[in-house]
Amino acid sequence: MGARSVGATGAGADRRTVAELVQERWGDHRPGLWFEERTLTHHEVAAGAAARAALFTDLLPPRAQPHVGVLLDNTPEFPLWLSAAALAGAAVAGINPTRRGPELARDILHTECRVLVTERTHLPLLDGLELPGVRILVTDTQAYEDLLAPYAHARPEPGPATPRSRFLLYFTSGSTGAPKAAIRSQGRLAAAGRSLVGHFGVRADDVHYICMPMFHGNAVLADWAPALAAGAGVALRRRFSASGFLTDVRAYGATYFTYVGRAVQYILQTPARADDRDNPLRTGFGTEAGAVDAAAFEERFGVRLVEGYGSSEGGAAIQWSPGTPKGATGRAAPGDDLAVLDPETRAECPAAVFGPDGLLLNGHEAVGELVNRGPNPFEGYWRNPAADAARGRDGWYWTGDLFYRDADGFLYFAGRTDDRLRVDSENLAAAVIENILARYEGADAVAVYAVPDPVAGDQVMATVAGTFDPLAFEAFLRAQPDLGTKMAPRFVRVLDRMPVTATNKIHRAGLRREGFRCADPVWWRPAGEARYRLLGGADVEGLVARYRARGREELLPK
Repeated sequence: MGARSVGATGAGADRRTVAELVQERWGDHRPGLWFEERTLTHHEVAAGAAARAALFTDLLPPRAQPHVGVLLDNTPEFPLWLSAAALAGAAVAGINPTRRGPELARDILHTECRVLVTERTHLPLLDGLELPGVRILVTDTQAYEDLLAPYAHARPEPGPATPRSRFLLYFTSGSTGAPKAAIRSQGRLAAAGRSLVGHFGVRADDVHYICMPMFHGNAVLADWAPALAAGAGVALRRRFSASGFLTDVRAYGATYFTYVGRAVQYILQTPARADDRDNPLRTGFGTEAGAVDAAAFEERFGVRLVEGYGSSEGGAAIQWSPGTPKGATGRAAPGDDLAVLDPETRAECPAAVFGPDGLLLNGHEAVGELVNRGPNPFEGYWRNPAADAARGRDGWYWTGDLFYRDADGFLYFAGRTDDRLRVDSENLAAAVIENILARYEGADAVAVYAVPDPVAGDQVMATVAGTFDPLAFEAFLRAQPDLGTKMAPRFVRVLDRMPVTATNKIHRAGLRREGFRCADPVWWRPAGEARYRLLGGADVEGLVARYRARGREELLPK
């Protein structure tokens, strides 16, 4: 899931492989994959995976890493290549199409993908990129069909895969902006799928609706993996659509779906209908919906949302269980020893204190970083020992996520650590955005940091020292080829000189502490608007009211 992805993996049994789960579907002629007007049986998926595995094996140069990059929307080719990689004992690097320019090229080259699978709609992203030694396969072309044709009779035979075989290289973002590809082995993914099958009672006749992007860990770990483990079907949506959600659910008979970020809010913003509860869904599983929207979703659609948490790296997991308070994610998964610690002192933070209205009263001392002090299944990052060491400080796994814990041990998600942002389910590094904004002609210095989103996650705020023209800044943003779709600042604070610490470093903590309620001019783009305008007192009051309505006012800087 960059990403924080939901799902409990635990550190237990991981003896089976994803390849074995794919092989078990050979000869299963039930419908198994739906996409738009197309339906494939489980057998056809296994056969297609076998053909792609054989093609990949022949295309891979000698001594090259068995890594395939997948730059696709949620088309059938994505799960087909996941299954193919499993059979071939290879690893899939999920390539995020919201990345741009050098950052996109770095993702592909860093994971040493000698084969990149994409589609025509994403080819413009690759224009001008230096990708030496990378063979690009374009799925929706005759040339691709011709490449596959000689392998049409391939069977999913036992291959080189073992439980320890690398299977996923899924990117997260760190404070330095350097790419970090979290490793997940076949054994761990198979174990994650089986865990969720047991947790949710997934059946072979279920249909899992995958509308979150498959380059994100949420869709693969929490949606595709349990479907594969149970022999259930999957229905794909090319890209998430709030207006198309219920129509798809009914058309495919979907019983389960996953979500991240504000997806639930977007669905709730669609016009309500009297027959909204007429749907086959049993469960929605995800993170960051927020207690208010989760309750509204259940009231409107008759479907309970289960909030969960699991780091993309697999180092910590939180499970919901009956009795979990509203707003809480749950308690530590079995085998995890989770604590909320002050990252500076390593001391455990005090328990949260709540007022009569349920709002957090001591966020300044109760919020800390979630740490797993027990054995955990973190399998490291691809060729990034510094990031491995940062995750494993003191022999513990540091998640990089902020939480608070109540007196009964229930954990509540509170956001990201200082130099990371989570915007609409995407993990972003502040340093990357700063490097882009620093090109703005009027900027003498730039700092980027997170402010809480009124619903879930973060919004991007930037401080610019120098001169600021909103029209010129808007034009500048449109012209940056490597500015991802989630990176544009929602708030821009303008001042003459950047505050610095005694060591002449930008005083980020002070900027973050003041947020958008500061004495300097702040320009902002309201949701759904493309233009920046000055943030006025009435605007601030309206924003604060939105935070208060969802119980997140305590997270705002004071």
